[in-house]
Amino acid sequence: MWVSSAAAAPSGLVNGSLNTRSHRLTLADATHDAPTAAPAATDARAATPVVSVVIPAKNAAAYIGETIASALAQDGVVEVIVVDDGSTDDTVAIVDAIRDPRLHLVRNEASGVSAARNFGARDAHGDWLMFLDADDRLRPDAVATLLTAAKAAPHAVLVYGDYNTIDSAGRTIGRRELLKGRLKPSGNVLERLAGGNFIVNGGIMLIRLAAFRATGGFDASLRYCEDWHCWCRLAATGEFAYVPKLLLDYRLHTANTMNAALRTPHDFFPAVARVFADDLILRKLPSGAAPRLRQAAEIHLVTYAATQAVRFGRYREALVYLGMVGQRSLKAMPRSAVKIALSYFGI
Repeated sequence: MWVSSAAAAPSGLVNGSLNTRSHRLTLADATHDAPTAAPAATDARAATPVVSVVIPAKNAAAYIGETIASALAQDGVVEVIVVDDGSTDDTVAIVDAIRDPRLHLVRNEASGVSAARNFGARDAHGDWLMFLDADDRLRPDAVATLLTAAKAAPHAVLVYGDYNTIDSAGRTIGRRELLKGRLKPSGNVLERLAGGNFIVNGGIMLIRLAAFRATGGFDASLRYCEDWHCWCRLAATGEFAYVPKLLLDYRLHTANTMNAALRTPHDFFPAVARVFADDLILRKLPSGAAPRLRQAAEIHLVTYAATQAVRFGRYREALVYLGMVGQRSLKAMPRSAVKIALSYFGI
C-alpha cells in the first residue's frame, strides 16, 4: 500500500465537501515503507483508459478486505483509494496491512460519505472513476466490461450495469438475473433519471473523471440520495451508456445507510427538493416537465422505502407507504404494489 504526507490542492467540489482538516495518511502513521515509484507507462498502456476506484469507509472492518480484494482483482484498475471517514474499529489496520502499490489510504475526519467520496476523487489519476461502497464486492471482469462499453460509447460521461444483492454473510439473496431481459436507458437519460434513480449503486458504474469534477461532485449537505442528485447533474451534461450485465454484489443489511431500520420516505425528500431546485438539471429538462417528474421521483422513493420494509419484514410500514403512493397518484398504485410484492422474492 502506498502512503504519502503530501496535501492535495483544492478542486472546487460542492458544499465544502473537501474538509480542510483532512489529510493523507502520513509516513509516521504507516507500519511499513512505501514502495518505490512504478516505472513509466509504455505508450500502449498510456493510451488505454484506466480506472480509479474510490472506497469511502467508516467502521467497515468486517468487509473492507473483501471489497478491496474485489477491486484490485479487476483489469484496468490503476489505483484503489480508501477514504477512512473516522473509523474507530480496525478498518485502518486492515487496509494498512494490504501490500499493493495501487492501494492508497487517506483519512478524513468523519465528514460523511459524500465528503469522503469527493476527497478520494480529488486525488484520483484515472480516466474513469468508480465509487465502491466498503461492504460491497465487484464481480470478476466488472471493470473490463464497463471499459468495453465505454469504448463503444465515446460520448458517454457515465457507463453502468446492474447488480445482485447479498446478505451480511455474502450469500446471494437477490434474483435480479430473472430481470435479464429488462433494459435500462442509454443516451440522454436525464428526464428518466429525474423521475427516479434507476442506477441505485455507484459500484456498477464508471464516471469520466473530468465530467465528475466539472459538475462539482457530491452534495455533502444531503444525507440520503446524494448519489441520485450527482447522477442527475452528470446526465445534464452528457450521455449515459448501459450494459445489461450483473457487475456487483450489493450487500443488504441493517448497517447500510440506505437500509437502516428507521429510514422513511421523508428522509429522502430533501434530495428531491435539491434535484428540482438545481439550475443545471432544470435547464436541461423539457419545458414544464419538472412538476410531473418531481411527483414521479417521490413515488419512486416511497415505493423504494416500501420494498426495503418488506425485505426486513416490516409489512405494516410497507402498506403505509403504499398508501402514500396513492395520495400522490392512484394510477401509480398498481405498479408500486407489484414492485413491493416482487421485493419479497428478492427481485
